[in-house]
Amino acid sequence: MILVTGAKGQIGSDLTAALRQRYGAEAVLETDLQAAPVNSAGEHAPLYRTLDVTDKERLEELIASHQVDTIYHLASLLSARGEDNPDQCWRINIDGLRNVLDAARRHGIRVFWPSSIAVFGKHAPRVDTPQYTVLQPSTMYGVTKVAGELLCQYYAERFQVDVRSLRLPGIISYTANAGGGTTDYAVEIFREALTTGRYTCFVRPDTRLPMMYMPDTIRAMLELMEADSEAITVRTSYNLAGFSFTAGELAEEIRRHLPTFECQFVPDFRQEIADTWPVSIDDSQARQDWGWKAEFDLPAIVSDMLTNLREHMERRAVASGSQPTR
Repeated sequence: MILVTGAKGQIGSDLTAALRQRYGAEAVLETDLQAAPVNSAGEHAPLYRTLDVTDKERLEELIASHQVDTIYHLASLLSARGEDNPDQCWRINIDGLRNVLDAARRHGIRVFWPSSIAVFGKHAPRVDTPQYTVLQPSTMYGVTKVAGELLCQYYAERFQVDVRSLRLPGIISYTANAGGGTTDYAVEIFREALTTGRYTCFVRPDTRLPMMYMPDTIRAMLELMEADSEAITVRTSYNLAGFSFTAGELAEEIRRHLPTFECQFVPDFRQEIADTWPVSIDDSQARQDWGWKAEFDLPAIVSDMLTNLREHMERRAVASGSQPTR
């Protein structure tokens, strides 16, 4: 059985669907903080359970009762929200990861855990940031990701836990709302473009950051977890690159499809965070070790996002009786 923590989050929603398509609906157990969803017949979903990852006993109970052999541990507090509540960020991101790694050690479970480009900080090279470089993040979220990478490496080397990780860039998806991160503008802008025709972006137009489309992200996770253990040479976290673009370039590409779209740029506190992050990533180690290669570039992602997001929002509008998108 595969257990997914944070399954209702931005990545978890798409990952759970992909895992069920790949391995079967009965092979994946969703967990998250919220109560179990109810289907149209008023029944609780059979493979969803409530889980707070800081609750070690509950985690152990689910592992034992469902014979879990793989965990995708996605439960996390993201960068912007982590700055609002550093104590909670540490508790969820580190104590939760430690609980998962301890359980993996006891039960022989394979683990996937996402790190982030937030680990680098202002002293790392910002262009083609290498796999091995200084890690001095400026946010509590970044601090927890550095600590988490070191925990993963420690458990792999000291206890032979098969834990694998990716340093994710900003993720763009049409199926779930943004989750409180510094790159949320790259998701919000599409929804506002389709609903109101305008967007106020919280970073400067020249802010260039590494991004990745959700289909590439999910494929990278699955390919990494399916790779031979002998091929995995990095037990902290692999650099992963999709493509880099500025907020202004993103707005301009959207205008190619929606000519009346207007975008204003009003930087807030998240600009300071973005200014410490890389503008491009060197992921040659992932390419060499397990054959990673991104498929989507900026024009492809904008076209696909607008098409699929419009359909997704229209289906939800029909279901709720609200107005359709533009």
